[in-house]
Amino acid sequence: MSTRRNLTADELEPLAIGAWILGAGGGGSPYHAYLNLRRLYDSGTRVALMDPSALADDALVAVVSNMGAPIVGQERLTDPALAAKPVQLMEAHLRRRFDAVMSLEIGGGNAFQPFLVAALMDLPVLDADTMGRAYPTAPMTSFAIGDLRPYPLTLADVRDNEVVIPCAESWEWMERISRAVCTAVGSIAATCKAPRTGAEVKAWAILHTVTQAIGLGRAVLTARSRHADPVEAVLQEGEGVRILTGKVVDVDRVTTGGFLRGQARVAGLDHDGGATLELDFQNEFAVARRDGVAVVTVPDIIAVLDTESGDAVGTETLRYGQRVTVVALPAPALQKTPKGLDHVSPRAFGYDMDHVSAFE
Repeated sequence: MSTRRNLTADELEPLAIGAWILGAGGGGSPYHAYLNLRRLYDSGTRVALMDPSALADDALVAVVSNMGAPIVGQERLTDPALAAKPVQLMEAHLRRRFDAVMSLEIGGGNAFQPFLVAALMDLPVLDADTMGRAYPTAPMTSFAIGDLRPYPLTLADVRDNEVVIPCAESWEWMERISRAVCTAVGSIAATCKAPRTGAEVKAWAILHTVTQAIGLGRAVLTARSRHADPVEAVLQEGEGVRILTGKVVDVDRVTTGGFLRGQARVAGLDHDGGATLELDFQNEFAVARRDGVAVVTVPDIIAVLDTESGDAVGTETLRYGQRVTVVALPAPALQKTPKGLDHVSPRAFGYDMDHVSAFE
């Protein structure tokens, strides 16, 4: 792509579909954020998508996200003004204007957060994020893997509460403090994470993930228009593998500490008949066990797709009786390094097990 271009109106739906797939069950459904941005586009707004290579080394980049439990985000919706509020608060704290904005995570609704901010603040959106998917905590970002500074952070909620965290000892402490604030305001808040320079983004961000999400979404839409298998289209576009096709037979979940935690069971159908897949999640799917044996774990992207439509199914929208296909997509290379696995392997989620890849 060129170093800077307008995101077109016909790319909004593919972005929503692809981002939901990359969410690995988390990040919150992008549907309402997609509608917000489409409304802005209908009124004539356009947002520029910028290749990170065009950033000056000393450029200042806002890193934005909604923070909290996905199921709460479906009840308390974010609008563009709220998405922009912590960015404006950060500019006031730094006494400097941002040059661009990017998402903390391309997965789920957070893929649209920088576009909502950009539409109001006239900033370009970087074709990059810090996860290549969705993860539940800030220490799982590529910037944390790179040992970059975790502060300052700003946070705002729908009640006009605003918080600035000017300093934190570590990524873990920043997560702990900001998560406590997020939980206190109802387990959903808009945030602006630690600002990044252009040099830091180019060195440590996961690049071209907006383009990746649009490609996945377009593959699904093209397959539907041709009456082809949209799940197979995702596997081809994303270089993924099919884990199991079946029916959701049980879901156990609870919102606690600002996270959605639980487990789902999928009973195999057709060629997977007789098999059972258990899916553990903490906002996102973390571990998949087929007949009690782990077959894929984080950092591989475990996505649950509607077998007929190819749409992703989030951990908050799983329900009994859904016909689904569970697939795995490859993780960004940085997350498969020894340092990366320290941050995003099953052990980082509290499991006493090492990473199990679906691609080895």
